[in-house]
Amino acid sequence: METTPNHTQTVAGWAARDSSGKVTPFVFKRRENGVDDVTIKVLYCGMCHTDLHYIKNDWGITMYPVVPGHEITGVITKVGANVTNFKVGDRVGVGCLAASCLNCEHCDQSEENYCEQAQFTYNGIFWDGSVTYGGYSKMLVADKRFVVHVPNNLPLDAVAPLLCAGITVFSPMKRHNMLEAGKKLGVVGLGGLGHVAVKFGKAFGLQVTVISTSPSKEREARELLDADNFIVSTDPEAMQAGSRSLDYVIDTVAAKHSLGPILELLKVNGKLVLVGAPDKPLDLPSFPLIFGKRVVSGSIIGGIKETQEMMDLCGEHNITCNIELIKPDYINDALDRLANNDVRYRFVIDIAAQSNL
Repeated sequence: METTPNHTQTVAGWAARDSSGKVTPFVFKRRENGVDDVTIKVLYCGMCHTDLHYIKNDWGITMYPVVPGHEITGVITKVGANVTNFKVGDRVGVGCLAASCLNCEHCDQSEENYCEQAQFTYNGIFWDGSVTYGGYSKMLVADKRFVVHVPNNLPLDAVAPLLCAGITVFSPMKRHNMLEAGKKLGVVGLGGLGHVAVKFGKAFGLQVTVISTSPSKEREARELLDADNFIVSTDPEAMQAGSRSLDYVIDTVAAKHSLGPILELLKVNGKLVLVGAPDKPLDLPSFPLIFGKRVVSGSIIGGIKETQEMMDLCGEHNITCNIELIKPDYINDALDRLANNDVRYRFVIDIAAQSNL
């Protein structure tokens, strides 16, 4: 593990330099490939709503200049002396995590995402004290312990969002036994996270109901994603008809909303898991919890072992994300559209494409 920065590799990328919400070309330095590192030629990088928050400094923690991107896929071009599980030419992915303490109870249980010292792929502080830069760039140096293999049968562009959106929904679905065939799953919100949750549910034999405020999404939920049912959450009669019908609900919505009506959709002992991150507190009435013996839980991404498990299962079931592939010179337009939820369902940057940005 390196203790002093050795940043001599010049890399071209795209960074936000202030809270204006715009990114521009940015040339910066990455560390040399260490003994525990792999160097990755970045081919694709998904655009997460989190990128938008960091670019605009919505959370007040952005360290400018910030190079976003934590849904990264590419090919290994170099491996360190201690690396045995990767080789040059391997198709790999890097998600949200760049480092953790490796010694706490969470790291010992392969839940590095819950380590108090976990550091992110961008806007984090790496072990050598340097600020991390993400996947809106041509090349990445990553510690071998935070890299996963991508199955050969999956396209690297449509796989990229699995490294954040995919694992964000897969982890709680696995932990709460939501992937049990024959059970009934509700998915609140049909965006980047929600559409992957529907795909996981269908792949594992669940009956899936999409719950949305937008009636216009019913057709795509049923025809594009093969959802079994659709409920408009603003329709009281439809919500009443769905009362006590679901075993589980995974809520992906990142805007303030009441959990009361959603809880009423759950059977007794039903579980509601929150993976969206609204910036204001949610309304959580006690009666639906008490009278239904229901549970509300939260979850964030997953550890590296679990991310690899998810990726392997996606290879077995041919699960990828529905994406809109863009060139780097369209990033700012995509960010504007992302802010308006105008994407079905994830933007992915073709990093190698020509750019005039």
